[in-house]
Order: sequence, then structure tokens, then C-alpha cells
Amino acid sequence: MPGFYLSTRGVLQTHQARRYLAARPIRAIWSSPLKRAVETAENLAVPHLAEVQVLSELVEWKLLDRWAGHSWEQIPTLFPGEVEAYLQHPSDLGFASETLMELAERVSLAVRKIAASTSSGEVVVVGHQDPIQAARLALTGQPLRQLFQDRPQHCSVITLRPGDCWTEVRKWDPANR
Repeated sequence: MPGFYLSTRGVLQTHQARRYLAARPIRAIWSSPLKRAVETAENLAVPHLAEVQVLSELVEWKLLDRWAGHSWEQIPTLFPGEVEAYLQHPSDLGFASETLMELAERVSLAVRKIAASTSSGEVVVVGHQDPIQAARLALTGQPLRQLFQDRPQHCSVITLRPGDCWTEVRKWDPANR
């Protein structure tokens, strides 16, 4: 949504992630087109002198379009039962314009294309919590029902190694430094 920028805490977390990634051989940085993601990506790009490339496939889960413009506290009243359904059965949401499987396929395909387009070094992909988690699960061959297990937090860095079934190498989180 227009006008939503990184909070002071978000800027701090981005700086922590930038320090963590500074010594890594980053060759490309890709971002969702949403402003906070682009801000994060631009901050992460500084030590690598990398240009941020924006990719629309990395955008937030389209489910959230339905709730856009409303606070998390308003949603249960405006959309009765939907938050509970999302939290209990995210793979079975009849009201969602994009299923969890479609989300996982969209983002994991984008990540595979990004990885294939870079011949050496590492790639950073900046996105949003549910899309990143769905792609992480799909790429590593885990069931999507684990969407809420070990979810990435704001500015988490999850390192994956490409392959037929990708391997998770490490996870770093600014809150658990």
C-alpha cells in the first residue's frame, strides 16, 4: 500500500541483516515491488554496490489483497472466521484469490529463475513472510501445511542451496543474534 515505509525498528533490522551479509559474495539482489521490500533490498545492496532488480512475482500473497487497508484488529469483525481459517488451515481458504499452492509455485518458480540467471556468487531475494516461507517449503520438499512452523521473521536471512530438492544451509535472524 502506498505510504507504508519501514519503521524505525525495520530500518534497524535491515542494518543488522546488511552487516550479516556484508562479507558474502552477493552478485544480485531481487525484490518484491512493495515499498518496504525495495527499501530493505536497497539497504542490503549498499556494501555490494549491487543494483536492486524488482520482480512482480515476489509480491505479497494475493490473499492479503482482500484484507488490505484494514488493521489486523479489524479483520475478524469485517471478515468473520477468515483469520481463524488462515491460521488453522492456510491451504484450504475458499475466500482466497490465490491458494497457498499457487503462492508457493509462483514464488518458488521466480526464485529458481533468479538462481539460474546468476552464474556465480550468491543471490538475495527480498520478499514477504508467507511467500518466502511457502517458497522455502516448496523448494526444500516440505509440506505446505508447515507454513506457520519456523517462519522467517522480519529481515531473517535463509540460505538455500539449489538442486533438484533445495537444501537449507542456515537461517539467521536479527532477533536471535
